[in-house]
Amino acid sequence: MNAPVVTRFAPSPTGFLHIGGARTALFNWLYARGRGGKFLLRIEDTDRARSTPEATEAILKGMAWLGLDHDGEIVSQFENAPRHAEVANELLAAGKAYKCFATQDEITAFREAAKAEGRSTLYRSPWRDADPASHPDAPFVIRIKAPLEGTTVIRDQVQGDVTIRNDQLDDMILLRSDGTPVYMLAVVVDDHDMGVTHVVRGDDHLNNAARQMMIYEAMGWDVPVWAHIPLIHGADGKKLSKRHGALGAQEYQVMGYPAAGMRNYLARLGWSHGDDEFFTDAQAQEWFDLDGIRKSPAQFDLKKLENLCGQHIAQADDAALRREIEAYLEAAGLSALTAPQAEGLEQAMYCLKDRAKTFPELLEKAYFVLAERPITPDEKAAKNLDTVSRGILSELTPQLQNASWNKETLEEVLNGFAAAHDTKFGKLAGPLRAALAGRAVTPSVFDMMLVLGRDETLARLTDAAA
Repeated sequence: MNAPVVTRFAPSPTGFLHIGGARTALFNWLYARGRGGKFLLRIEDTDRARSTPEATEAILKGMAWLGLDHDGEIVSQFENAPRHAEVANELLAAGKAYKCFATQDEITAFREAAKAEGRSTLYRSPWRDADPASHPDAPFVIRIKAPLEGTTVIRDQVQGDVTIRNDQLDDMILLRSDGTPVYMLAVVVDDHDMGVTHVVRGDDHLNNAARQMMIYEAMGWDVPVWAHIPLIHGADGKKLSKRHGALGAQEYQVMGYPAAGMRNYLARLGWSHGDDEFFTDAQAQEWFDLDGIRKSPAQFDLKKLENLCGQHIAQADDAALRREIEAYLEAAGLSALTAPQAEGLEQAMYCLKDRAKTFPELLEKAYFVLAERPITPDEKAAKNLDTVSRGILSELTPQLQNASWNKETLEEVLNGFAAAHDTKFGKLAGPLRAALAGRAVTPSVFDMMLVLGRDETLARLTDAAA
């Protein structure tokens, strides 16, 4: 195809943005963005009983968190129902579809009899070639005339060529007896009208492609490039479900995973570029192609997700990381940072982000810069503040008052102090961590002192020595 690439993501608004849906959206976004094309969003809200505005909002929030921006206005499938009906009637007028007056009872009776006799239960309507003059004044559906002979070949970029015998295809209903279009018709009309060139979706839709191709061909429309991607499984090899943990994309935001890490991990679920595990958005857009998608289901592995997230946190811009942490706190319903806390967090980021895999881990390390005096040590840290340790801190504090506040000088002062007391700096580290952070596990003592500054450091040491 020489036309600009147009992909789409078309979720049903019946719940949150599922991890599988998020990956489908990501693949479509990467494919379009990497080729200067368009990535469109359609909400498939024809099921009015199950579609809710809340679910639509949850899907949009999940996509916003993942940074999957779409082009143009959001399309509502329900609002396009008149256009879908128009196409069905166009096919009817062209003799490529027909009115079927068979009742549900008649169809059920046919299928039960066929099943009992061991025949195919594929329903063949007696109205397919009936003379319009014989049509009763009764409710009817509009069915497409499926090809009766030969085969339909789905040329799929992931699954390869999939051949289906046409005698296995029924005359699919296009319009119900109440005049409402069926989902299969709506999808094709919407994709055509939106100019979609590539349909990238789960392989549970593979068989639908053969039936949808009937509509494309009957209307004389170009068939899009198909790419049906395998579903995601849990570590046990079974389809991803609640028993494997969180399913909604936004749940991972609430748990404190960075969006860049999640994008990276989802891209690697079922797609690969050589042996590359960690990559940026720019690299993903440049590298992503449909032929890199595997046929077999991908397995969701939380440890791999955490590992990638840790790498993305370590390499993130400090200011951007602070903003994302603030968004995480809001999403998780936690207290927002004060302006001084946010400023301190950003200043401390260089000594916080190297080993944190999630934002809660990073914020735990950041406790020293977020807490306010007086610092209350936790149980483990408090063990390092016995009478002897308090005396040492009391003696150390005056020696720091006139020291130059840089890492080299602080190391010199503290190591010299330890040597004068015939001990090693490691023996001082516990009481200093307890005094400065109230925690036993922290960034280095020197980093904390530099971030806190002279006045705050000395004040905390004085408090702890009292």
